[in-house]
Amino acid sequence: MAKELTPSMTASMDSSKVVGILTEVGGVNSHAAILARALEIPAVSGVPDIMDHIKTGEEIIVDGFGGKAYVSPDGPTRERFERRRDELQQEKQALFEYRNRRAVTRDGREVSLMINMERPGDIANMQRVGACGVGLFRTEFLFMNRETAPDEEEQYRIYSRVAGSMGGRPLTIRTLDIGGDKSAPCVKIPEEENPFLGYRAIRLCLDRREELLLPQLRAILRAGVNKNVRIMLPMITSLEEFQAGKAAVEEAGRALEAENIPCAGKIPVGMMVETPAAALMADVFAREADFFSIGTNDLIQYTMAVDRGNELVASLYSPFQPAVLRSIRRIAAEGGRAGILWECAARPPRTRVWRRCFSPSASRSSAWLPRRFCA
Repeated sequence: MAKELTPSMTASMDSSKVVGILTEVGGVNSHAAILARALEIPAVSGVPDIMDHIKTGEEIIVDGFGGKAYVSPDGPTRERFERRRDELQQEKQALFEYRNRRAVTRDGREVSLMINMERPGDIANMQRVGACGVGLFRTEFLFMNRETAPDEEEQYRIYSRVAGSMGGRPLTIRTLDIGGDKSAPCVKIPEEENPFLGYRAIRLCLDRREELLLPQLRAILRAGVNKNVRIMLPMITSLEEFQAGKAAVEEAGRALEAENIPCAGKIPVGMMVETPAAALMADVFAREADFFSIGTNDLIQYTMAVDRGNELVASLYSPFQPAVLRSIRRIAAEGGRAGILWECAARPPRTRVWRRCFSPSASRSSAWLPRRFCA
């Protein structure tokens, strides 16, 4: 229980020793809440003055589904939630029967299910649940909770170890995405009035190329030798930013070759589409990027002008907002036209695979979307 938990605090938790989280500040869509879900820890946030009303030693039931906490529950309440907990465990065990089966819809369409990971140890989750790769490796968590940034060699060892355990499955490594609500003591960022709109992610890394970006790119390129590794650039808002990021990848590769250090000769470079600017310019970016990854958390936040950690406006934060759905449809359509579709490593490439996808909020409206984005 705490006033607030930052993403770095949540990610560094030993989930075997934490059974529930209660905080005064935060929202259901904050980074800390997303990480808590990934760690399978029930959490309730945005509970005012909870630190003033609960004492150490009191028993609490944390209902992450209902968003409620029960302090000193009576016998019937405790029994009800114990039964629910046991039912959930049984459901979870039953679902494990399907983890190594192909993910196919009822009408025969196959999709690729991957995991997100924060720590190198999370690779065990991919194998445990039978995922076909890592769709997002959030490298910023390697920089958190430490006073000095990991250098090229340390990053190379980590990326190489993870890539080596993938068994040929794809590993998408996102470059450092610090800023907003994610901070690291080893990366000094000046205080800003609007950090989510400020000096963060690719903007920070391009400004500190020698210090942050190039060492990380060199480490990724070295780890990508004969591996299915891809680089993803976050928080792209302009074509110039993405081109500068690609140029940095090429510069890092040339430098490694000049030093006779083995590196991946050609590696796919894609981008997070998570800003309205990127969505509106998707047709232009699709001609430059090797792949798109739609970052819905930030795309919703920026499209709807909603702070996702603010419970007072949480009702506006939804992936089913028409403006968000239109953005996703545009991104998918432009990605499909450019042929930058996702293909699982073990499957032969197909240049165009289309399927009919229906909007969850309006069953009669539909759009033709590429298979990569229906997954």
